[in-house]
Amino acid sequence: MTPDHRLPVGTHVTLRTVHGEKLVGAAGIILRQPPGDGPSVYAVQFPDGVVLEINRVHLAVRRSELEALPEPGTDLWPYVQYRCVMGSRAFGLDTDASDTDLRGFFLPPARLHWGLADLPEQLERHSEHTEEVSWETRKFVRLALRANPNVLECLYSPLPLTVTEQAQALLDIRGAFLSRLLYQTYNGYVQGQFRRLEQGRRAHGDIRPKHVMHLLRLLLSGIHALRTGEIMVNVGEHKGMLLAVKSGQMDWAEANRWRLELHAEFDRAFERTTLPERPDFETVEAWLIAARRAAVGWSG
Repeated sequence: MTPDHRLPVGTHVTLRTVHGEKLVGAAGIILRQPPGDGPSVYAVQFPDGVVLEINRVHLAVRRSELEALPEPGTDLWPYVQYRCVMGSRAFGLDTDASDTDLRGFFLPPARLHWGLADLPEQLERHSEHTEEVSWETRKFVRLALRANPNVLECLYSPLPLTVTEQAQALLDIRGAFLSRLLYQTYNGYVQGQFRRLEQGRRAHGDIRPKHVMHLLRLLLSGIHALRTGEIMVNVGEHKGMLLAVKSGQMDWAEANRWRLELHAEFDRAFERTTLPERPDFETVEAWLIAARRAAVGWSG
């Protein structure tokens, strides 16, 4: 559920471009992630022991044969049903230096589900200032049913770019994903992350202000959802305070006090919410089956 989508240490990757004597396709493993507010540069170790600093745009995640695309050359991007802008631009917290984050889901032709090869659970592509992630349809709705913040926010993005007939049908029932489970995922995640941040602050004397800002934004969004039954993506009304956290103008002690106040608000909102105990699995499953049926006749 991390908001920055960084590749974890230990991820097997291959090169997309030549780096010195390392050619395209050379395999390595992520040894170190980039710093929270730094450029997206990873330390990658290769089998001969060489370690190179490589930008994320030059790396591809390795997959086993059965996790590869169904057929050589199969392009699943044309089957993206929903694409929206997320990240700071959708949150109303962007600056001139902000990159563009695109999220959504893809629905491939049915025959690709019926063959021997497994479909990837997500697609990724990167350019200098844009990162796009698209989840396979079933994966997307399962994450949303678990109240995953990243996916729920996609359904409520104020900046949709691609909305097919199948995607619109899902947006029409997006309220089916909201339940009291949201309290556990949002509130619990923020509490756990702040504990880790406090441990890091005590051990190393530093924190990640941008991460702190997004955790506070998540609390604001969760409180709004419990109160209104809608996910608040654009938090522009809180922009001043959130950017003060990101820039360090609001220090750790003050940010932590705000966080505790928001947790208390979250508790009160949970006590009074009219959201159901569980999401509406039946409605979501009916949509998924209908979407699969629509994909039966598609070429691919």
